Amino acid sequence: MRVLVTGCAGLIGSNFCKWLVENHPECIVVGVDDLSGGYEFPECVIPIKADLACAEDQKRVSEAFPVDYVFHFAAYAAEGLSPFIRQYNYRNNTVATAFLVSESIKHSVKRFVFTSSMAVYGNNTAPFDEGMLPAPVDPYGIAKYACEMDLKVAWDHHGLEYCIIRPHNVYGPGQNIWDPYRNVLGIWMYQSLHKQPMTIYGDGEQKRAFSYIDDIMQPLFNAATLPEAKNQIINLGGMKETSLNDACTELGCVTGHWPKVYLEQRHEVKYAWSTYEKSVSHLGYEETVSLSEGLSLMWEWAKKQPDRPRKTWDTYELEEGIYSFWKFNAK
Repeated sequence: MRVLVTGCAGLIGSNFCKWLVENHPECIVVGVDDLSGGYEFPECVIPIKADLACAEDQKRVSEAFPVDYVFHFAAYAAEGLSPFIRQYNYRNNTVATAFLVSESIKHSVKRFVFTSSMAVYGNNTAPFDEGMLPAPVDPYGIAKYACEMDLKVAWDHHGLEYCIIRPHNVYGPGQNIWDPYRNVLGIWMYQSLHKQPMTIYGDGEQKRAFSYIDDIMQPLFNAATLPEAKNQIINLGGMKETSLNDACTELGCVTGHWPKVYLEQRHEVKYAWSTYEKSVSHLGYEETVSLSEGLSLMWEWAKKQPDRPRKTWDTYELEEGIYSFWKFNAK
């Protein structure tokens, strides 16, 4: 079996590549990443450093085909930042995905597994169910929804099987804790390591459900291989919702670092978590790691990491309306 994994240096991709070779040693893994969010390729992959939206880089990725399955995890998931980097957002998500879909059709890929986002639900009422009509409230959610629709059309026109996964708030070892624009638990861990107050936007009563990385590995593989996952949209992860205030307190119990600061409210959906029953019935999902256990495991990993520079944007595409806490990043 030969598979292509994009975003192989990121949280989901790096852990999935390692899980694949450990649990399916017959598997040959081709890993694609531009290293804009991750820092190194897993040793177990055939590495291709490439920007999937760049025509020159696409040529090298095309040479990796044919493959049996495509696991498309690559994305810059800074949802809150997406209104200020619209062109980058659409290029990074829709253009890159369209290229991979076309290559998968050309080479008769057995199934295309795409990690979409809970962001497509937007202003629906939580818990979000797969049958709801998407109503995204930001360019990131719009881009992910566009990719979902393109995959459905690829099946209708060309017979490309797909499984659309909508993961939410995945965390664990391998996460980019140096990016101040995304991954709230990672941001807090970076701040805790550097004795900075943990930042909360608004009143902290936003509710989310968090998913430990190890718990979604087998379900992701099942998304490509199980008949019942064919052409399905499935929420993955997070059986128990919690407020950001409570999650912050939970992390403080792990790290012993308690200071926090409340900043201006961002434009975001306040109550955002999903149903999980379909992931259980179709993918065999089990939640085996609690939030406190997962935070402890991630914290132990984070303490061993080098002190990498934080990601910053020198300029934003649009600075009108940018939040005060991000203005210092723009020069």
